[in-house]
Amino acid sequence: MPISKKGPLRVAVLGQGRSGLDIHCHYLKTAPRKFEIIAIADLLRERRKRAAEEMGCATYADYRDLLARDDLDLVVNALPSHLHPEATIAALEAGHHTICEKPLAWSVAKLDKMIAAARASRRKLLPFQQSRNAPQFQKMLQIIDSGVLGRIVQVSLSFSSFARRWDWQTVQEYRAGNLLNTGPHPMDQAMRLLDFKKPQHILCAMDRANTYGDAEDYVKILLRTRGKPVIDVEISSCTTFPQPMYTVHGERGGLSGGPSGLTWRYYDPKKAPKHKLIRSPLPGPSYCGEELPMIEKTWTPSKTQQNAFGFMSKAYYDHIYAVLREGAKLEITPQQVRVQVAVVEECHRQNPLSKLPRKGWPKGK
Repeated sequence: MPISKKGPLRVAVLGQGRSGLDIHCHYLKTAPRKFEIIAIADLLRERRKRAAEEMGCATYADYRDLLARDDLDLVVNALPSHLHPEATIAALEAGHHTICEKPLAWSVAKLDKMIAAARASRRKLLPFQQSRNAPQFQKMLQIIDSGVLGRIVQVSLSFSSFARRWDWQTVQEYRAGNLLNTGPHPMDQAMRLLDFKKPQHILCAMDRANTYGDAEDYVKILLRTRGKPVIDVEISSCTTFPQPMYTVHGERGGLSGGPSGLTWRYYDPKKAPKHKLIRSPLPGPSYCGEELPMIEKTWTPSKTQQNAFGFMSKAYYDHIYAVLREGAKLEITPQQVRVQVAVVEECHRQNPLSKLPRKGWPKGK
């Protein structure tokens, strides 16, 4: 079915859990001139009942029945992670442009099948990597690109806290764990910092600390790529004193901060004292010391940007509307996310963890 030429895009949302309801439906309802939710699918009866009452849309227990509709402009796959490739391919093969929640896939082979399905159906596969639109990340990129920090030596990304967890997002069978659940946010940003080039060296450590399941809740990754800064990614649930979300190490200064604000400090080489290498022992003995004037600047998010989920969702969906209705070029592509998936796959290869017996997904009521 071709995209409707007038009125809002007609959207179906698969899944009414935390992402499907609290992120996707929550935002889509705020943009009625661009999007209209006409159908949802969920195994649970109470979720279908709530959707019918609150959104006035059609509801389905089986997402396959929903995909048989011929009046959809866009499908959002917010089902549990282990169903992302399967349901996305089904939606594409049914002729629907499809947004897929993170993780897009857990292996390159799975993602390549999704890309092939999009190509064969002449439909768009739209990865939901909204954190690339995070205002603090975009501001950090702007500062790095300005050159005031000089050559960037290292960028550290910390998405860590202290928390215990016992839901399905702790079970490997459901493609869960910190790297596949939280990880796509910092990993997409890391790949952007590397211009979506696969790192030449990947070192990863995983552990289980506070989880009640069998998936990891501690991840540490170091990425090295020729001509790019070292990337240090931490996604930990056993960190009582977390580091700032971003720490940038540069030859002329650095940056620190996160969603609540950024601070960067640097020196102007034109105003810095001049020195020459001294090979002989310094008098005294003594240490190198100087009065190096440092420039400090700060950034805080605007009132609109303080609502991070709303801001990122609006930026993402405004772009998707422009892509589908106005023919804009897609900015977040499956090929870019493919690099992230390759790194994630290698991290899991380096850290095989014991697994609980498989029990399948609970049946709906």
